Amino acid sequence: MEVAVVTGLSGAGRSTAAKCLEDLGWFVVDNLPPELIATMVELGAQARGAITRVAVVMDVRSRAFTDDLAAIIKDLDARGYKPKVLFLEATDAVLIRRFESVRRGHPLQGDGRLADGIEAERVLLTPLREEADLVLDTSGLSVHQLRNKIEDTFGTEAATRTRVTVLSFGYKYGLPMDSDLVMDVRFLPNPFWIPELREQTGLDGDVRNYVLTQEGAEEFLDRYHELLRLIGAGYRREGKRYLTLAVGCTGGKHRSVAISEELAARLASEDGMAVKVVHRDLGRE
Repeated sequence: MEVAVVTGLSGAGRSTAAKCLEDLGWFVVDNLPPELIATMVELGAQARGAITRVAVVMDVRSRAFTDDLAAIIKDLDARGYKPKVLFLEATDAVLIRRFESVRRGHPLQGDGRLADGIEAERVLLTPLREEADLVLDTSGLSVHQLRNKIEDTFGTEAATRTRVTVLSFGYKYGLPMDSDLVMDVRFLPNPFWIPELREQTGLDGDVRNYVLTQEGAEEFLDRYHELLRLIGAGYRREGKRYLTLAVGCTGGKHRSVAISEELAARLASEDGMAVKVVHRDLGRE
């Protein structure tokens, strides 16, 4: 069982960190009373492998239950879980600007000024900061940069890959609603008009060879493969982990299927990509 504790100053990016950990496959618990954290972790340990990574978000709201938040981490350590502690902070000027941009008060502000609440929180969380394995100052970080740092610290190679779905379809049945990019391969000759190929599909060797040996097919695949490498790298930098590439022909039976399979095979050899193929309309004709 891996255990992470995410804490830090209000407005420093805890919510972004929690969402990133969820995307990386962690079971994230937010705003749980500190006395229940060890129980939650032990329940996860008893889940027979269904839960292997638990992240607990602790913030200043926990003061309603205890003033000794650092004791919770020491308790987890004593139980053998060895939690990895991430503490997020930022400068007063940045925190004030963030609070003002969303027009919200600080949870410790009370009747005082925003700066008073921030200072009180810094003092309260000092013991937690001293226990942290990683302290991140998010003052100059964008959301995407913060996600990248979280992924570098808590992610596995598999979890940080871009998940690509190559989806073949037939235009006669409509465009896929969830496609990010659409390739139209109707410029290639249609095997439907070849009697011996009509009843076969793009999964069959004869159809595949027919489609891939047509003029322009190889060049199209080479150039689109290179384009997808650039797009995939950009998506990873921006924190986008899912990409659906739709490949369409008239009926979704011959050309789109063959091209999808070939393109998926090429993408699968790329670092940072996990690829699967779905043939939406295969069998409808």
